[in-house]
Amino acid sequence: MSDTDATGRISTSSPVTPPAPTATPPDGMRRIRMPQRLRNLEFWLLLMACFINASAIVLVQLGALGRIDTQLVLLGAGLSVLVFGLHIVMRFVARDADPFLLPIATVLNGLGIAQIYRIDIAFGDSGWESASVRQIAWSAIAIIAAIGTMLLIRNHRVLFRYTYLSGLIAIVLLLLPLVPGLGQEINGARVWISFGSFATFQPGEIAKIALAVFFAGYLVRNRDSLSMVGTKFLGMRFPRARDLGPLLIVWALSMAVIVFQRDLGTALLYFGLFLVMLYVATSRLSWVVLGLSLFLAGALIASQTLDYVHARFENWLVPFSDARYDADPGGSYQLVQGLFGLANGGLIGTGWGRGSPDITPVPQSDYIIASLGEELGLAGLFAIFALYVLLVARGFRIGFAGQDDFGKLLGVGLAFVVALQVFIVVGGVTRVIPLTGLTTPFLAAGGSSLIANWIIVALLLRLSDTVRNHPRLVIDG
Repeated sequence: MSDTDATGRISTSSPVTPPAPTATPPDGMRRIRMPQRLRNLEFWLLLMACFINASAIVLVQLGALGRIDTQLVLLGAGLSVLVFGLHIVMRFVARDADPFLLPIATVLNGLGIAQIYRIDIAFGDSGWESASVRQIAWSAIAIIAAIGTMLLIRNHRVLFRYTYLSGLIAIVLLLLPLVPGLGQEINGARVWISFGSFATFQPGEIAKIALAVFFAGYLVRNRDSLSMVGTKFLGMRFPRARDLGPLLIVWALSMAVIVFQRDLGTALLYFGLFLVMLYVATSRLSWVVLGLSLFLAGALIASQTLDYVHARFENWLVPFSDARYDADPGGSYQLVQGLFGLANGGLIGTGWGRGSPDITPVPQSDYIIASLGEELGLAGLFAIFALYVLLVARGFRIGFAGQDDFGKLLGVGLAFVVALQVFIVVGGVTRVIPLTGLTTPFLAAGGSSLIANWIIVALLLRLSDTVRNHPRLVIDG
């Protein structure tokens, strides 16, 4: 008796013997792999990225010193070796990962080191205690952390098991700066912990990764109750009062960061991350309306009741008034100097080593965008922003291409946290929004930020490899 009927479907009238495994899978089930092409493309892009970074350091030296110092060039070459080490690791454990993320992160990191080195020269800092050498050391640690992430996490879905543990880790990291004797207040914000006189670390940078994992896992588990029920009003379906709990808790957490840690930027980052992931999970615009209303109300209340928040808003609204410009502390001097630096750069900039970035306070961290804008001009800044856009776009593409909801939310969340952080920093420097104290990803001086953002790149690489190697595209045997 035939095993199939006239339509070609398997007949149930007789037992069917499974086909023997074959060396060549059917076309519809064959794994589609282009590992060598992807990794080879990444290799050539990395070569170009390392050449750009080395050229930036040499141009800084020629512009500011009139000679070439091989010490920093050799240290930068050591970083290139680590980056290619990550590339080799990916050839074995993530052969199908996105080929653009690693070169983009490498270029941004290298340009940041070059500009920090330029500022060291302006300040007269040199040797192993200079900010640029510390940035290179932190970059090495961050790249090693990315390699460890790639080796430790072979499939992003394993993170789904640790949803609530990730939430607990995030809370602990956020509370660490408030511990007496451990937390340290810098520039009015209490978001740092100190390890004696050796170094300081900002645990909130790592907390944003743990929060992204927690939000993704929580929203996958509770998406139905958050998206399917509610009352329709003005063309939008608003959630029930009992379903507002998660939004109110994250809002309260963000307000607590503003009150106790005096950090408006971090609060906006955490709340914006949850709001976007909530929208992606539920496709409900009403959540965005409610979330923005809550945050704007909280920010308005904070601006009227907390002196440092009120000062930030005053600096934003009337930065050129004599009262705000000369206010000490917390005046608009830094903001105005940064705007003058950007204006001095014009369209094509003064050139590497030819500007005066040291006039602006803290130019190597909070105001590195203004420093780069002065020496590279508007054209250089647009090129840097294009790299960020490409990095975020690849992250969104990886997230939305995912076959599982957890991977989709995690990919979008990790990419968005980079995009939002860049917007908050650049918006503050250019006076689009009130200035906050966040660091520019990969560019600004700061070890905790570098480690966190390199781990984000590693997780996005892992996600992209898993997406291309979904189990449904593979048959064993």
